[in-house]
Amino acid sequence: MKTFKTTTVRSRTQRTRALRHSNAKAPVADGDVAAAGLAVEVDRAARLPESSSRVPIVGVSGDGVQPAPKPIAPWRNPTQLERPAFLMNFPFSYSTEVANNPWMTDLTANKRQPDFTRAAVQFLEVYRNVSAEGLVYLLPTSRDADLQDLLYTANLGIVFEHVALKNTVVISNFSTPPRRGETPVGVKFFQDLGYDVHVAPAKFEGEAELKHLYDNVYVGGYGIRSERATYDWMERHFGMRVIKLREVEPYLYHLDCSVFPITRENTLVCTELFTKKELKELAKVTNIIPVTTDEAFSGICNSVRSPSQVLNASHIHDLKAGTEDYRCEVQKNRKLEDIAANLALEVAYFNLSEFHKSGALLSCMVMHLNRQAYKIALTA
Repeated sequence: MKTFKTTTVRSRTQRTRALRHSNAKAPVADGDVAAAGLAVEVDRAARLPESSSRVPIVGVSGDGVQPAPKPIAPWRNPTQLERPAFLMNFPFSYSTEVANNPWMTDLTANKRQPDFTRAAVQFLEVYRNVSAEGLVYLLPTSRDADLQDLLYTANLGIVFEHVALKNTVVISNFSTPPRRGETPVGVKFFQDLGYDVHVAPAKFEGEAELKHLYDNVYVGGYGIRSERATYDWMERHFGMRVIKLREVEPYLYHLDCSVFPITRENTLVCTELFTKKELKELAKVTNIIPVTTDEAFSGICNSVRSPSQVLNASHIHDLKAGTEDYRCEVQKNRKLEDIAANLALEVAYFNLSEFHKSGALLSCMVMHLNRQAYKIALTA
């Protein structure tokens, strides 16, 4: 048996050498060229390690050796993945120079000046948690960017979950001057990823204003930063239904301050801020879990879902026990924990005090590229 194996290897090597020698020394017909090329390719393939078995082996046609078609991945963008995918932006261009919301105007310029090292640490804590559960893209920040709120990617636009190809995004049309430069940044980013990109024709500030419930059903806020006309346009062009809620509280100027879909069936709603007619329409499409205005002011709705957790901002350890602020924060945390426990979820808190200086909380920092976080994966 040993002699037979040795002889076989030698004869294969001799044949390969002979083919190479004949190709170099003498002209051959076209058919012989193809045969010789095939023999060399077969010999090379036989020597490939087992880990290379996925490499496409070239085929042979009457015209000679042709490369095999490249394999096509099952996804072309992060929205098509079956694991959660998000967009965030490191606070390279973060600033509070322009006070563009009531929370900021309540602070003097000195008090709202960020500690950039502390802001980076706080951001990375959120990033670490979110990236542990799925894919996180970091939106690039141009070196010359003068975009103080670029890190609040939830305002950049919305990726539609219900569109069949999962490749459609609407980029925001911002109301306040410091944010208008974000629109071309968002357009370029999503175009580079191959999305079908649209810019809202009327005022609109992203998924912070438009919350997906399930299928083609959404809840949209208007009246302060976004316009109702935006949702009428979306319904006409993208086959969706938007339950429209008018926002009236200046400090709760985005819908994520007063509405949070915690599961596909249940939604936290600050019921004190909306009319009975609006709440009746909303109750037709989701189970409303009421929260108070005080709880909304404390950020109970400014949350993000991961597969098994609710992520929320809390700076309770910076507050003095016995104060009104401390009492409100405790109330908000206990309420959120009770709601989450009833839905088999846990709550993870993050101190985002440096971002409070710009009037922001956790939901502002995360844009969904898909809604897989709302699907609890029981298997790998």
